[in-house]
Amino acid sequence: MTDLVFADETPGAPQASRSLDPWVVMIVDDDPAVHEVTQLVMADFEFGGRRLQFLDAYSGVEARELLAHRQDIALILLDVVMESEHAGLDLARHIREVQQNHHVRIVLRTGQPGQAPEEHVIKTYDINDYKEKTELTKRKLITVFYSALRSYRDIMIIEASRQALRRSIDAITKVYDSQNLRRFASAVLEQVSHLLGLDAQGFSASRVSAYAASHVEGRLKVLAATAEYSRLLVEEELETLPAEVREALNRALSSQQSHFDDYHFVGYYRSSTGNESLLYMVFSEPVDETARELLEIFCANVAITYETLLLREEIQETQRSTVFILGEAVEKRSKETGSHVRRVAELSALLGDAVGLAASDVEFLRQAAPLHDVGKIGIPDRVLNKPGKLDEEEWEVMKTHARIGYELLSKSDKRILQLGATIAHEHHERWDGLGYPRGLAGEQIHIVGRIVALADVMDALVSTRCYKQRWPFEQAIDYLRAESGRQFDPKLVSLLLERLPELRDIYERYPDA
Repeated sequence: MTDLVFADETPGAPQASRSLDPWVVMIVDDDPAVHEVTQLVMADFEFGGRRLQFLDAYSGVEARELLAHRQDIALILLDVVMESEHAGLDLARHIREVQQNHHVRIVLRTGQPGQAPEEHVIKTYDINDYKEKTELTKRKLITVFYSALRSYRDIMIIEASRQALRRSIDAITKVYDSQNLRRFASAVLEQVSHLLGLDAQGFSASRVSAYAASHVEGRLKVLAATAEYSRLLVEEELETLPAEVREALNRALSSQQSHFDDYHFVGYYRSSTGNESLLYMVFSEPVDETARELLEIFCANVAITYETLLLREEIQETQRSTVFILGEAVEKRSKETGSHVRRVAELSALLGDAVGLAASDVEFLRQAAPLHDVGKIGIPDRVLNKPGKLDEEEWEVMKTHARIGYELLSKSDKRILQLGATIAHEHHERWDGLGYPRGLAGEQIHIVGRIVALADVMDALVSTRCYKQRWPFEQAIDYLRAESGRQFDPKLVSLLLERLPELRDIYERYPDA
C-alpha cells in the first residue's frame, strides 16, 4: 500500500514554470486529510507550462458558493458522501443542470462505493471519471489530472474558437474600410491561435508604400492585435514595444523574410505592389511547421485585404473629390463664395442624421448634396450673374436649372448620381406646394430634396451673393422659423434649431475663402 496517494510524498524541488495562469482545481471532500495529501502529492505537477491552484470545499453547500463566483475551475475532485449520503451527486447535477457548466471536468472519488455504484453513477450523472479512493495511487492520480486537464483545455479551445468565430462573422459584415478591418483581423488572429491550440499573443502590422503619402506616411500601421497588444490598435506606437520585439521586426524588414524559433514567430509578407506586412507572435509552447504555415497565410491575406480596402478608399475619395470639384466649378461660374457646396453637404448630413437616416444613407447624402445646383451649367451668364432682380423671362430661364440638373445626373445608374438627380430636381420645391419645377407639396417631396432645400437656403442667407449681402446668423435663423411649414418641412426646421451649436461649428470649419 506504499504506493497509495494518501501515504506517499513526492521528493524533489518544483520545476520552474512560465508566468501563465494556473489550472484551478477544486477539492470537495469533508475529510481535511484528503485535501492536504492531494495538494502535497500534486505540488510539483505542471501541464502545458501551467501549475495548479487548489480551492478547498468541505461540503456540497460550500462548493456551490465557490462555484457561484468562479468561472475558471478546470477540475473538481468530488467526494460522494459528505453532509448527506448523496451530497456529491446532488452537487454534480447542480453544476450541469442548474449552473449549466459543461466545461469543468468532474472526477468522482468515493471511499464508500456501495453508496454510489459506478455503473449507476456513470449512466445517471454527467461526470467524467469515477475512482475509488483506495485505487488512487500517486501514478493514477497524475494520470487523472493529465487526462482531465487535457480534456478541459481542448473544450476551452473549442469554446474560444466558437466565440472568436462569432466575433469574426459579426466583424466581417462591417469590413467596409481600413479601420474596421482591424476589428475583423484581430478576431481572426485570436481564432487562429485557439484553433492551433496555442496560448499566444501577438499583432500584425503593415507598411503601405503605394498610399504612403495619404494614409500611413511610410510607417508601420497596426492592423490586428490580440488582447495583450490591443493598445497598439489605438496608439499605433511600435516604438513603445520591448527592445527584443522591435529588434525582431527590424530584422524581418531588413532581411525581407520570416524568422521563427520554438517560441517566437515573425512573419514577413511583401505584396506585388511593394507593400510590407509583419506578424509577430510569441507562444507558451513550441510551434510546429503547420502552425507557422497557417500564420504566414494569415499575414499574407490580411495584407492583401488591407491593400484592397485602401485602393477602394482611394477610388471613393477620388469620387468624392470629383463631386466637390464639379459643384465648386458651377459655384465659381455663378461667382458664389468658396465653400458653399461643402457647407451644404455638411448641413445636409447633419439633418439626415437628425431625421434618423441610416449612417450609410447620411454618407451618400453628404456626397450627393454638392450636386444640387449642377444644372446651372446650362444657364446663360447674363441670367446667372445678373446683380439685380431677375425679370419674369429671366426667372423662367433660371428655374430650368432644376430640370437640367436632373436630366444630366439621372442618365447614370450610380447611386450617388441618382440621389444627386433627385436633389437637383426637388431642392426648390416648397412644403406648401408653391415651389418649382413640379409644384410638389409636403411629403410628396423626397426627404433628401426637403433636407437640401433647407440647407441650401440657410447657407445662401448667410453668404454674400451677386444679388444680395449676407444676412446675420440670427436673422437667418428667424427666417427659417418664419418659413417653417410654408417653405420648409417644419420637422426639419425644428431639428436644425435644436442643433445650433453643430450648425455654427460647420461655419467655423468651412469659412468662405
